[in-house]
Amino acid sequence: MELPLHILHVYGYAVLFAWVLTEQIGIPLPAAPVLLAAGALSAQHELNFWLVLLAALFACAIADSSWFFIGRRYGSRVVRLLCKFSLEPMVCVRKTENSLGGRRQLTIVFAKFVPGVATVMPPLAGRSSMRYAEFIALDGLGATMWITTLLVLGRLFGDALKRDPSLLDTAGRFSGALLVTGVVGFFLFRLWRRHRTLRRLAASRLDPEELKRHIDSGEPVYIIDLRHPLELAEDPFTLPGARSVAAEAIRKWAGDVPHDTDVVIFCACPGEISAAKAALELQKYGIERVRPLKGGYDGWKSLGYPVDAIPGIAPVQLVQLGIAPRADSALS
Repeated sequence: MELPLHILHVYGYAVLFAWVLTEQIGIPLPAAPVLLAAGALSAQHELNFWLVLLAALFACAIADSSWFFIGRRYGSRVVRLLCKFSLEPMVCVRKTENSLGGRRQLTIVFAKFVPGVATVMPPLAGRSSMRYAEFIALDGLGATMWITTLLVLGRLFGDALKRDPSLLDTAGRFSGALLVTGVVGFFLFRLWRRHRTLRRLAASRLDPEELKRHIDSGEPVYIIDLRHPLELAEDPFTLPGARSVAAEAIRKWAGDVPHDTDVVIFCACPGEISAAKAALELQKYGIERVRPLKGGYDGWKSLGYPVDAIPGIAPVQLVQLGIAPRADSALS
């Protein structure tokens, strides 16, 4: 904690505000060490606890409000763009989308405690039917809880320093190395997991042109559409003959998937991660002829291949989930 303490001691509230804002915008620069250090300095009366809290809250409000309105304006496109830069796009999109169901208020409140969710939650909330006043109230509550937790932990460390100043020397010897090791290890682990998944995915993907030839020749193909209801509401079309299945329900569907027919799975997620994970899951149930579609739904559509309209696309289902799209999105 020595480095964050020094930076905060010299630059104070401005660097705290900028650091938290940078993380909340989506740049992977962890703000937790700085907030912990600010809490420790507040115990030494070198920073005011409440001014630190307000500065961090203001940074969160600016970043989250910006993403909320960007998500409302651009919908799924901005979420996919954010997740292309995420080290775990599957977590980035799918877990957050699923959380915007009946427990979306609770999810927004605790989003900042969940890595990979905090950044995409505001644009996902923006593209849903949620009012901004409700969002900013829930988001502000969650941000207050997250910031206060870190500041209090730092304050406890600062109080311990006042009782035993030698603790700072002990912490100073190892804090820099531990911080660097932890951050580097975190990124290397995430990159390794992403590389392993994408390598398995690349080995099994099916080109849209090949799928089109199968369909045109009349060969039996079982096609599964893994897109989320929010994505279906924005673009209510699917591949010819495709069946819509929730990604998290793929295990329940395994018994209905034929073993003697080619199975093609597609999504609209970065790198076809959802499709790859679903394909691997089906293979565990003995369904070996299953492959993700290269490029997913967007890749198929970009080639001008035919799509089928989804009849009566789910305004009723979306209302039941509490994520009904705005009127202008549904009409576009």
